[in-house]
Amino acid sequence: MSNPFVRIVEPLDPKQPLKKFFNLSKLEDVRYARLPFSIRILLEAAIRNCDEFLVKKGDVENILNWKVMQHKNVEVPFKPARVILQDFTGVPAVVDFAAMRDAVKRLGGDPENINPVCPADLVIDHSIQVDFNRQSDSLQKNQDLEFERNKERFEFLKWGSQAFKNLRIIPPGSGIIHQVNLEYLARVVMDQDGYYYPDSVVGTDSHTTMIDGLGVLGWGVGGIEAEAVMLGQPISMVLPEVVGYKLVGNPQPLVTSTDIVLTITKHLRQVGVVGKFVEFFGPGVAQLSIADRATIANMCPEYGATAAYFPVDDISIGYLIQTGRDKEKVMYTKRYLEAVGMLRDFKNSSQDPDFTQVVELDLHSVVPCCSGPKRPQDKVAVSDMKMDFESCLGAKQGFKGFQIAPDRHNSIVKFNFEGRDFELAHGSVVIAAITSCTNTSNPSVMLGAGLLAKKAVEAGLTVKPYIKTSLSPGSGVVTYYLRESGVMRYLSQLGFDVVGYGCMTCIGNSGPLPESVVEAITQGDLVAVGVLSGNRNFEGRVHPNTRANYLASPPLVIAYAIAGTVRIDFEKEPLGINASGKKIFLKDIWPTRNEIQAVERQFVIPGMFKEVYQKIETVNKAWNALDVPSDKLYSWNPKSTYIKSPPFFDGLTLALQTPKTIEDAYVLLNFGDSVTTDHISPAGNIARNSPAARYLTSRGLTPREFNSYGSRRGNDAVMVRGTFANIRLVNKFIDKQGPQTIHFPSGEIVDVFDAAERYKQAGHPLIVLAGKEYGAGSSRDWAAKGPFLLGVKAVLAESYERIHRSNLVGMGVIPLQYLPGEDAGTLGLTGRERYTIIIPEKLKPQMNVQIKLDTGKTFHAIMRFDTDVELTYFHNGGILNYMIRKMAS
Repeated sequence: MSNPFVRIVEPLDPKQPLKKFFNLSKLEDVRYARLPFSIRILLEAAIRNCDEFLVKKGDVENILNWKVMQHKNVEVPFKPARVILQDFTGVPAVVDFAAMRDAVKRLGGDPENINPVCPADLVIDHSIQVDFNRQSDSLQKNQDLEFERNKERFEFLKWGSQAFKNLRIIPPGSGIIHQVNLEYLARVVMDQDGYYYPDSVVGTDSHTTMIDGLGVLGWGVGGIEAEAVMLGQPISMVLPEVVGYKLVGNPQPLVTSTDIVLTITKHLRQVGVVGKFVEFFGPGVAQLSIADRATIANMCPEYGATAAYFPVDDISIGYLIQTGRDKEKVMYTKRYLEAVGMLRDFKNSSQDPDFTQVVELDLHSVVPCCSGPKRPQDKVAVSDMKMDFESCLGAKQGFKGFQIAPDRHNSIVKFNFEGRDFELAHGSVVIAAITSCTNTSNPSVMLGAGLLAKKAVEAGLTVKPYIKTSLSPGSGVVTYYLRESGVMRYLSQLGFDVVGYGCMTCIGNSGPLPESVVEAITQGDLVAVGVLSGNRNFEGRVHPNTRANYLASPPLVIAYAIAGTVRIDFEKEPLGINASGKKIFLKDIWPTRNEIQAVERQFVIPGMFKEVYQKIETVNKAWNALDVPSDKLYSWNPKSTYIKSPPFFDGLTLALQTPKTIEDAYVLLNFGDSVTTDHISPAGNIARNSPAARYLTSRGLTPREFNSYGSRRGNDAVMVRGTFANIRLVNKFIDKQGPQTIHFPSGEIVDVFDAAERYKQAGHPLIVLAGKEYGAGSSRDWAAKGPFLLGVKAVLAESYERIHRSNLVGMGVIPLQYLPGEDAGTLGLTGRERYTIIIPEKLKPQMNVQIKLDTGKTFHAIMRFDTDVELTYFHNGGILNYMIRKMAS
């Protein structure tokens, strides 16, 4: 049948050949005009790629009654236009593809069927570390060391770019995935085979949502799910609720986009938006640049939503021109959006859609702030920072507490650094990093930081030499306009030299601190501080020796670096005293919005974007020099400690295995709330006394060669040993932080991996108990792959973050959720029981299943397979097994 939702629009320009434009419905249908813009794009993609969606769901009128559809849990088969990956998640994806080709060949199919069918861009940005800083050649040294450590991984990725069609690799040193997507890769409107349709994207990084700021619907998915999308499988999702977030008013002169997003993050965590879309509207949106909107959209995972969408308006169109996009294509983008009623005017309230809920923020109410010391949603006004940190010192161990004895709050440790004597105390800043796509994509805050640095230097202020300062821009464009505007040299004078183009400190690649600093922190058991312009500050993520970490705007990062402590009230206390004895306050050097905007207008121009991006794929000479084989099947090197064929498909047959009841499972770990994917599968350094370190040592490596967990995600032997290896892990079975648990048959306290191995050898299945927001944070697939390889069959939690639940489903691990009003406490669970989880023969989405304990107690939990498609994956033992069987047959 013909699709009743396709609308043909005649050529916009008579001189051009006929173009066809997709649209959901007749524009005159008032119900279509009331749909949230994000839902229009979601449904358009579902219909464009999947006509059977209409047939399956019957009455086409229901699509316009989307609120009715939500309550019916209607599944939407969403096929995004593109997929983006970064190397920490991209390497394991390409490893899986290579192994899947081997598996398809073993099952008698054509291995080349395993190939991306939609455009996929992989940006290498997670490998570089801040090994060198405060040196004019830091950038080159860090890039050289990156290549030395990761050459084998890079060779593998370059092989993948040749072996697989539709897979493009953006080489190391080019920038951060989300900023490159915003400034270069994003189309906004796709033009393919004579059709225009909205751009949409999913990515193997939770901050893929950054692109929503430009009007491209996108979000992060698990690496496993992304692999299936690349192979042509739609994402099956329940039609989400859409929370309308209304912005009104004008920001105060001293407020930055970082302050706005930290305020929104706290607000939306309180509202509760997990599993929902957030769509921004209201006249306040028109006050925000695309970089401001992208900053807000970037931190969507921190407030828990699936997407944080800003519809396209004239400011979006202007940004496309400013960043050097082809003007003719931009013209057709605008005319297409006008033709289908999707060009937004935020000042016109008659365009405001119907939302399932509306919340509001007056931008004028936002004040300068930071977030911390352990979570992005814990916003602290800058005026309260000193008092808040000091209250955290003595508070009970938790998200806002360090439990330091009162008599130790003013402890001071003296140390020597480069021949000079210094002191450290609780609250001393030891890392100050301008990092992350969240903020470095925004010229206003970056130029603001540069102008503040200029005024600080001119006022005679300095940064103590032991503080690890760094600047890691998200693209070469940032360096370009900082240099052209004349502020780069002032940043360098304060220690903020460019150290690399990548995620770096934001993801824990912060490199080592000076040994004398580490000794002083350890000696005094000090709560040392990292201040960064990133998006995450979970425990153990930024650096093992910074127990407190605060998210802040780039100018505030510099301010706290100059102060040397977060125990300062900027209103009453000076940043420092210059050589003339004059007290310099923060207000003396803070640049005005007018100053920043004047510099931005002059120096952030289209030409620099074109110059940087026209050579992005060839600028890295070391990458160009890599010589790799052209074989379509990968030749695995058994000696490699980076790239290894995973065991996921060993013994896989075409026949399905019926899921079985999980009998007498032991609890491997017992958690509270907010266990993140960093806790489950850390990305940072490999501790020398860890199971992963012992494995690498047995393969002949020295600690200097360990690299990081993130860089070794192509090797399952390392990654399974690194599962639950975070040094800040809090397991209720143990009375201290650390990656250990009780092996109940022996009663011994051992490393988590060692306990799991003992259970596996004895044939005992395992489960994990958890509280709320299990799996918050990064979209790393190894947070599901690792537990699967440890023998974890199910997780029982109060609630899940969306991406991690999807990853568990993708690996065939059962996500169980307590019934409303119940949790481990109300049910009297200690985790020392043994659990039998009854798996019925006939399964349906979100059904209740029975759980029996060896104590005789019985209760029920929700099996969080949310759609029929997810149940199909479960019956196949996971999404990749399903794709292999599909391709092989």
